[in-house]
Order: sequence, then C-alpha cells, then structure tokens
Amino acid sequence: MNSLTEKTQKAVEGMAEAAMLSGPADLTGMAYERIEELFISLQLKPGMSLRTQDLQDLTGLGRTPVHQAVRRLAAETLFEILPRNGLCVAPIDLAREKRLAMLRRDMDRFVLSAAIAGMEGNQRARLGHILRRSEQERETITLDRFNILDKAFDILMIQASRERFLERSLRPLKAFARRSGYLDISRISRQDGLRDSLDRHIAIMRAVMDGDVACACAMSDRLVDLGVEMLDRLERDIDPGLLDLRIALPDASGQEEV
Repeated sequence: MNSLTEKTQKAVEGMAEAAMLSGPADLTGMAYERIEELFISLQLKPGMSLRTQDLQDLTGLGRTPVHQAVRRLAAETLFEILPRNGLCVAPIDLAREKRLAMLRRDMDRFVLSAAIAGMEGNQRARLGHILRRSEQERETITLDRFNILDKAFDILMIQASRERFLERSLRPLKAFARRSGYLDISRISRQDGLRDSLDRHIAIMRAVMDGDVACACAMSDRLVDLGVEMLDRLERDIDPGLLDLRIALPDASGQEEV
C-alpha cells in the first residue's frame, strides 16, 4: 500500500466527480469521502488490518485530515481502532446489516418526506441532473459509476431534508448497504442486480421530482427489500472469507481464497 494503484486512482477521479455533484468539502471531508469510497468498493477488504499511514498513501492526503476522518469513521463503526495496532476494517456482519436495513427503511421514509417538502430550486436542478444521467447511462453504467450517482442522490436528499443530524446517522447506514451491494453485484447478481438497483433508484428520483411522498416512500421500501435480498444471497452463496478476511481459508495451494 505504498502507492496509489490504478483502481484506486480511478476511484479518486470518480470521487472528484461525486464532489462536483454533491458540493465542496474541506480536507477532512475529502479524506472521509475518499476512505468511505475505498471501504464501499472493497479496496479495503472487510476484516483487514492497516495503518493510518496506509490511508494517507491511498488517499494522497496528509496525516491530520486522514486521522480526523478515521476518528469519525470509527465512531460510525466502519473501522475499529486497535490500540498500538492500527485499524481494522469492519467485517460484513450479515445479521447486523439485516437489522440496520429495517432502521434505514424508516429513516429513508423520513428523509424523502422532508426533502420533498423542503427542496429548493438549485437542489431540484441537481436532482434532475442526477436523474437524467441515471436514465441516459442505464444500459452501459458500471458499478463504480452507479455508486457515484447513488451517493450524490443520497447526500442531496439529506441536504434537502434540512436535518443535519442525518449526515452523521444515515450516511454510515448507507455505506454499509452500498458495500454489501457492491459485493453482491460484483460477485453474484452481476449486471442484472446492478440494473435492478438502478431502476429502483430511478423510480424514487422520479417520485421525488413529482413531489409524490407516498410513491417515493413505497419505491424506497422496494429498494430496501432489494438490499435484504442481496444480503440473503451473500449468506447463501458467498465465500465467508469475503465477508471477513480474518476467517479466509487457504486453498489447496496454501494461498488464501480471497
């Protein structure tokens, strides 16, 4: 982890576009966004150990913003701080994430209702832009590109709700769900899963643009249902070592199956 990999560099470039869609951030905010993206895209493997210096190398940012971002991410349970031993990336805990999905369902309903009531002109313009991009790119969209648009939509809804508390409470729930979805789509459901998720997001965005609270909440419930289906598939079909690097088993050659 001493230098940026090609995949990480592409992720950083994608995060720059996400920042343009979501609004400016300070250095600590940039560090948080970049580390969260590495977490979601599984470049930081569930259960892996690393140091703050590794994250500095991966993000290209300095010690202070990375340290402050890590403290926030640890408080949100995306990381565990190990005294004198660095950090551990939170594993994918399927039972816990099913419980969190039910919490996210209720919070998403609140956010959508509040966002529809409080959305301003510039925010509607941003939503229209994200919706058009999603519809235009539907047939060719990649998983990483989808996550950029999805994250921009989530942040916009939180901002339009005018409830700042949600920035610290709902965003971690979204990060866990997006990471599990990334694993399912990249390993199991593939393009069908990606298109299904995108279509359900588009349905929510259209309902918000129409100002239809009941429809937006119903479509949001369908999206949460899809997330639970993904968790069920992971429980049934995935190598447990991909959920937690610490329990990966060696294959016949003696190499870990991760």
